[in-house]
Amino acid sequence: MLNSMAGSSFEIALDQHVLWGINYLDLKDCIWGKSIVELTVDEARKAAQIIKRRSLSVYCLSTVLFDGDIELGQSYFQSNYFDRLNHLIEIAKIFQPRFIRLLAAKTAHRSMISHSVDYLQQKHKWLIPLYIAAIDRIQEGYFSSLASQFHHGITIENEAHNCIFSNPKEIVDFFKLLDRPQSVALTWDVQNLWQMGTFPTIDVYYQLKDLIHYYHLKGGQFRGGSPSLYWKSNLSDASWPVVEITRQVVIDGVSPVICLNPSHGQAKSGYDYHNSSIRDIQFTRRLIREI
Repeated sequence: MLNSMAGSSFEIALDQHVLWGINYLDLKDCIWGKSIVELTVDEARKAAQIIKRRSLSVYCLSTVLFDGDIELGQSYFQSNYFDRLNHLIEIAKIFQPRFIRLLAAKTAHRSMISHSVDYLQQKHKWLIPLYIAAIDRIQEGYFSSLASQFHHGITIENEAHNCIFSNPKEIVDFFKLLDRPQSVALTWDVQNLWQMGTFPTIDVYYQLKDLIHYYHLKGGQFRGGSPSLYWKSNLSDASWPVVEITRQVVIDGVSPVICLNPSHGQAKSGYDYHNSSIRDIQFTRRLIREI
């Protein structure tokens, strides 16, 4: 799970991971009030020592690099994201993650775009080459030194608001243009893609299967007859086929570690949101026997 789901205090959250029997960390934020890329080298070393003392290991560094609006332009992405990669690589060498996450970018024009990759090729030809350059930089600077038997690499995660990834075709076409199958894969956040208009089904999974190396799991409910995400919920009450899809992900081995995330959506009156994280852990372990 994302480290902050176990608590906003870094060390207390790590202790909670140990109590819950979770051995792998997905580090994103709430590390002494900082996100992963904001840490200094000394802070990263201190955090790594604290993690090691608890016999935990870092599975993923979840950065928010490339999360911006492409309408801000190439210079914005260069200075705010690409130029921070050398520091990210320094941090990665300290934490030794198996995965480093980048995010799929956004566009304020999303509602007017039928196919984002076509739009990128017409209006923002710089974006995919910049992703490729970032992938190559991280691969050369960090992942090239890792043992090949490990399931590892860079991932790009689909986000929830105005994201350039709204359906499987956009994702498949984007990765085809990246043309880096040995270096980069997809973190499929099921609910995020649902928020972007694609309801989670086993068919959606199979369309994305060959790209997925990391799987983000959270609940959510629709309201009435609409298939759109509306209410936040635990996994046990989700409106999408959690067990069917997650079991297949585990059986197929596409994501050796799956990552729980907090649900998006409106708070539902009368719904019990108390202890949601541990309830989702227990549900997953109880009903998906392969975990």
